[in-house]
Amino acid sequence: MLQQVKPIDQPWLAILDHSIDIGTKKAFVVLRVTMDALTKKGKAIQLEDCECIGLKISETVNGKSISLELVEIFGQAGRPTAIIKDCDYTLDKGVRLYTEKQTVSIPVIEDIGHVMATALKAQYKDSKGYKSVTELTGQGASRLRQTNLAYLIPPKLRTKGRFQSIGKLGQWGAKIVNALAVKGAAKKGSILGRLRSALPGFGQLKPFILSFARTAKVTSDVMEILKNKGLNHTSHEQCLELLKNFPRRSKVKKRLQVWLRRHFAIQQETTCHPLLVSSDIIESLFGRFKQVIERSSHADMNRTALLIPALCGDNDKRMVEQAFREARHKDLELWEEANIPYTMRKKRQLFFKDKKSQKVGTF
Repeated sequence: MLQQVKPIDQPWLAILDHSIDIGTKKAFVVLRVTMDALTKKGKAIQLEDCECIGLKISETVNGKSISLELVEIFGQAGRPTAIIKDCDYTLDKGVRLYTEKQTVSIPVIEDIGHVMATALKAQYKDSKGYKSVTELTGQGASRLRQTNLAYLIPPKLRTKGRFQSIGKLGQWGAKIVNALAVKGAAKKGSILGRLRSALPGFGQLKPFILSFARTAKVTSDVMEILKNKGLNHTSHEQCLELLKNFPRRSKVKKRLQVWLRRHFAIQQETTCHPLLVSSDIIESLFGRFKQVIERSSHADMNRTALLIPALCGDNDKRMVEQAFREARHKDLELWEEANIPYTMRKKRQLFFKDKKSQKVGTF
């Protein structure tokens, strides 16, 4: 599939990102999606709508290395109409170095999910109310776990990228604070009494929690529209209407206004179709690949990485048969030698095979 990548006549978008670290390496992946993909699908795109046009494995990642990899990948696949990426600094620098050298301007689309997560982080990270809520929910979760009230445990926030799933916490908080807002003492052993014991002082944070939940709800509604419908005149107007529901002096509102203004201009200049503004599909791809990798007792980035392009596109029986006919084992060896000069498994085999010395320092 990687060998058969070539330019296409249709305008297309490049979606790019790095996987999480697997072993000591990362996979840099570039997907191709046609500009009319959302119009054809009528909803958020799926992996069958994408083509993997680039796969690079590396240990050291920086702006210059990404720029050089894009030169090679787009040299084979052709130049994209636009590029979608998240807010990662290294990706940002690499894409900027690449686009600055192009004779034709290539718009860069910032993934709406990461933009909103960054805005939420800016608004709440240092907030006393947010710190109190997260501290109480952490303590409450341990008190509710393994009881018959475990169904009321707050959603678990990821250590990394926690503000991308913060909407669930806002929804849970609003529900709990209303449940606790019963006047008077609770009966001994009642659900209300046990919930108050598990979350002491939670009700006192009601003003903050309701404001927080409101912001999280509006943010989720905006992303729901943009991720499924893309950005065009209709969805732009819908988002502007939702902006009115943000609390006053909302940093999230201001950042979303700036994002909408810039990206609506990109849509108007580049396509008559709704503009894809989410890189969720590449996260989905990495998620599927991770499920496969984790089956191994020694997770490592080896030639199994070639499953990544195979997880994309609409691969029918004919394509699979063609792959078996035309992709030689030698091709796999050459690809692995060029992209993955060593694996942890090979190092391990070599270390334990050497009977002369078991010292790591001489390995």
